[in-house]
Amino acid sequence: MHIRRFTESDAKAVSDLIRRTIKISNTKDYPEDLMNALIESETPERAIGLSSWTHFYVVLENDSIIGCGAIGPYWGSEEESSLFTIFVDPEWQGKGVGRAIIGTLEQDEYFLRAKRIEIPASITGVPFYLKMGYSFKDGISEPDEEHLIRMEKHR
Repeated sequence: MHIRRFTESDAKAVSDLIRRTIKISNTKDYPEDLMNALIESETPERAIGLSSWTHFYVVLENDSIIGCGAIGPYWGSEEESSLFTIFVDPEWQGKGVGRAIIGTLEQDEYFLRAKRIEIPASITGVPFYLKMGYSFKDGISEPDEEHLIRMEKHR
């Protein structure tokens, strides 16, 4: 397993990974129509756009992308950062890939400069983020209007 920064040539593979993971892993926690709309929006162009203002990483195994994750400023803040687009191929879940992504993101300069890191987590991801030391922002454990659960870690 190898982790490196995203390049534009990764965009289609990352988009395919995200779409597949949503379809297999997230549909059990959300309505099908909501997941279908999300799958439609996860285009290669969206991945490239995200990489333009975050530090976006990919995880490779034998030259195949099996995971991804990004960190960037929280609404332009120098003291707060946010994690984005953390996905692990369903066949690789539970095998340390997610932990490796979090470990990489938590060594990134956006993490190291921040006093607070936020994750807009899916319902599906909450148990994993709790294991990684993140907690519910303001104690709220229910999804918001964007169907996400806001989690955070203070440094």
